[in-house]
Amino acid sequence: MSLFSLFYCPLSFRYLYLLQIRDAPEDWAEKIAAELCNLIQLPHADYELATFNNKIGTISHSFLPQNGSLAPGNEILAKILLDYPKDTKNPSQHTLDNIFHVFEDFSVCLPIHWTPLDGIETAIDIFIGYLLLDAWIGNSDRHHENWAVIALEGSSYLAPTYDHASSLGRELTDKERNDRLKTTDKGFSVEAYANKCKSCLYAKVGDKKPLKTFEAFRAAAKLYPQAANIWLNSLKTISIVDTLILFERIPEGRISPTAIKFAQKILEINQNKLIEFSKELL
Repeated sequence: MSLFSLFYCPLSFRYLYLLQIRDAPEDWAEKIAAELCNLIQLPHADYELATFNNKIGTISHSFLPQNGSLAPGNEILAKILLDYPKDTKNPSQHTLDNIFHVFEDFSVCLPIHWTPLDGIETAIDIFIGYLLLDAWIGNSDRHHENWAVIALEGSSYLAPTYDHASSLGRELTDKERNDRLKTTDKGFSVEAYANKCKSCLYAKVGDKKPLKTFEAFRAAAKLYPQAANIWLNSLKTISIVDTLILFERIPEGRISPTAIKFAQKILEINQNKLIEFSKELL
């Protein structure tokens, strides 16, 4: 997980403790993202804020079942694409088409112990929900090790979505957040920041630049409009008050009022953009 040091929690080997090791706080972003998944009913890894030896971080219960094994996307893609460079973090072969072929070729089932929304029937349907989440929160870290398949007793299951800390403007200083919130320069606004968020997915092999998070969701939605509409309808039920309640639960000192205001603005901007796009799918 990109900006954390990974430890086993002393309480149990079924828990992972992720220790903050950089200046930009990620713990609150990971926790908020998990709670936003709850709001739209998306299968996800659970995260709780934690401290260990006076250092902040998060704790997460392992979603791997007993005797299950986790295969990240790069390992699976390397099995169907002989020239796939699985040691490169962000290769252009990491396309939606290749990912969807994985789910079809390996007959990937829905996540274990998860009850799907009505109309969500396949792993592709759920992955489209992951892409909607990325577009909503501005998650720039959906690289090929940040989605996975669980192998268990001869079957394959899509893993819950995980590792969303690179989102919601968590890497910015409060000064920059405040400047962007107050500026009259459209090129430096919160909206401009949100619109620039890049995914780690490419439109086609050989492309030099990855798709932006909204572009990745839009491309998938055009291919699977029924699933996209289901997730969009779930998003439409979420209000600014619903998300503010989540931020207000973060203990004082773990997130600043300015960071809350900035993150809330990102969610509002991206939600409105996604809902406006939903009219194209009607």
